[in-house]
Amino acid sequence: MSRAFIFPGQGAQAIGMGQALAEAYPAARAVFDEVDEALGEPLSRLIWEGEAETLTLTENAQPALMATSLAAMRALEAEGVSVADAAFVAGHSLGEYSALTAAGALGVADAARLLRTRGRAMQQAVPVGEGAMAALLGLDLEGARAVAEEAAEGEVCAAANDNDPGQVVISGHRAAVERAVEIAKAKGAKRAMLLPVSAPFHCALMAPAAEVMAEALEAVEIAAPRVPLVANVTAASVQEPAEIRRLLVEQVTGAVRWRESVATMVESGVTEFWEIGAGKALSGMVRRIHRPAATRAVGTPDDVVAAAEAAPA
Repeated sequence: MSRAFIFPGQGAQAIGMGQALAEAYPAARAVFDEVDEALGEPLSRLIWEGEAETLTLTENAQPALMATSLAAMRALEAEGVSVADAAFVAGHSLGEYSALTAAGALGVADAARLLRTRGRAMQQAVPVGEGAMAALLGLDLEGARAVAEEAAEGEVCAAANDNDPGQVVISGHRAAVERAVEIAKAKGAKRAMLLPVSAPFHCALMAPAAEVMAEALEAVEIAAPRVPLVANVTAASVQEPAEIRRLLVEQVTGAVRWRESVATMVESGVTEFWEIGAGKALSGMVRRIHRPAATRAVGTPDDVVAAAEAAPA
């Protein structure tokens, strides 16, 4: 059975995530300690005891989700499951950094600092209130693109996340996204709703953040990952460090091609997807993309033990 390890993005965060892993596995605890040290602040305390509103801030949520995913990965390794057992790694938006770190392309401390920088840069790229994102349910990518194009009226409005066959997220100027919601409803979308996000991610409005990340990524060493990464912006596998660096910059303004990424892995023989870290959102998307796929969420000590028992020796 061919397996892929997939890593969640923003929205999966929850107070308390990863705490049981840290208590059960010294290697998981060490990840949180390393992230705290890299950021010069006790992010783990915020994750486990803080206010949900503060954790949800982009600059906190991004490194926090990476830390939780890596803690789960280290716990799996302690139980004898290696990233090398996977055919591919992939992550949704910031989850791409988690995937690369799990596969050895980035160090934990570097990933934490990059994601703190990324979160701040994305937040600062567009003044609060000027951008928005909306989920269009019941429209495919082609339909969502047509809606975005009609709604733009000279402003930015584009497909940002192609999540699964019936869920596309659009991003851009708030007025254009609000127009798109009404147009989508008129065109038969099952639901169309604004999302509670603080910035319009994965669209051209993020260009200032892409510039910041280009500079930040130049200063960081990237190694070839131990297994191929299926990249968000190409939905194709990559292992060459310079190409990974380029794609991480493009990813800030580019769409997350998750539906196609899963299809790429399925076409390459993957039959099982393990979601490493917080939540189960990606598992649901995978099943809607390819119904026969087996999925497993690995976010608690019990999940880790069950996954290790299910893995072939």
